[in-house]
Amino acid sequence: MKLLRAAGWTMIWAGVLIFAFLAYQLFGTSIGTNRAQNQAEQQLDTIFESAIEELEASGVPVPSDPPPVAIDEAPTLFPEPIPVAGQPFARIVIPSLEMDHVVWEGVERDVLKNGPGHMPWTALPGQPGNAVISGHRTTYGAPFFNLDKLEIGDGITIETATGSHVYEVREILIVEPTAVEVTEFREGAWLTLTTCTPIYSAAQRLVIHAELVDGPNFPFVQSQATSPEGTS
Repeated sequence: MKLLRAAGWTMIWAGVLIFAFLAYQLFGTSIGTNRAQNQAEQQLDTIFESAIEELEASGVPVPSDPPPVAIDEAPTLFPEPIPVAGQPFARIVIPSLEMDHVVWEGVERDVLKNGPGHMPWTALPGQPGNAVISGHRTTYGAPFFNLDKLEIGDGITIETATGSHVYEVREILIVEPTAVEVTEFREGAWLTLTTCTPIYSAAQRLVIHAELVDGPNFPFVQSQATSPEGTS
């Protein structure tokens, strides 16, 4: 009888500990993430200003309003400074989801605890190629919790030092975790968002492909697509 009672209490406390752990994973981890996001939000304008100063000091073109492009002159490609690993450098805004998060450079576990992270080996947002950003679906603030509610044509804005880069959703996929091809280079300028799916599971990946439709480098991307060199 004593053994049964002891076993019963052991199972009860084990259940309590498991429940407490799950509650911490789902809600407790958000405390640190929210703190990191708030701090980064306050620093972002300064980060943008420093990045522009870095570009100007290097003698590379920076966006101005209106851009200084002659009628017969090819559009300018405005480069983005390479972000510091593990540091905030951009903001992602998705109006249809009421989403607004600071983006960090890197996708290591410690970085993604702070918010969405940019894969360093992919293009930077607003630049030609395929910029890939990943984020948690349930823990650490769950920045991509509602990503499955995006629809074709929805807008996504990425704000960086060089300005606001507007994308439109073109494709929504569910793939295996091994489908690394979704992060590969794409002609034009693209944004790819990735997160786990289904919710509360890491069995597959939800992938959103969005195409650049406005921003400092949109004229350049358009010119490349319509030029003889940009056609296949």
